[in-house]
Amino acid sequence: MPTKKTSPKEKPTSINTEVAAAAEIDAADTAVLESGDIEKATTAAPLKKGRLALVKKMQSHKNDTGSTEVQIALLTSRINDLVKHLKEHGKDNDSRQGLLRMVGRRRRLLRFLKNSSEQKYNDLIAELKLRK
Repeated sequence: MPTKKTSPKEKPTSINTEVAAAAEIDAADTAVLESGDIEKATTAAPLKKGRLALVKKMQSHKNDTGSTEVQIALLTSRINDLVKHLKEHGKDNDSRQGLLRMVGRRRRLLRFLKNSSEQKYNDLIAELKLRK
């Protein structure tokens, strides 16, 4: 089988180099964000900045990125974005299915949080303006 020849202008792309470049950008952004100034993280997309700000707001300690409260807040943010998308694109059934999965996951996490700590559950519901 003949190998594909690339022209001098065309460099073969490697997923590893792309991943490494993305990791360098994320590392730079993480360093800036850890300093506490989200506005200086120029390479992060606006959604990423919002997500990082949400994590920072909801976390219970400095390295908390996966607690139930943080997961619910992130899911709520994604759900709200997807609801806006579906208002414009009513026939996008694939996104609708993803929305239903996210709502189900958030519902299960909320049930877990309510069973483990009702005070945290009530605080989170009030902060995210969710119905009980």
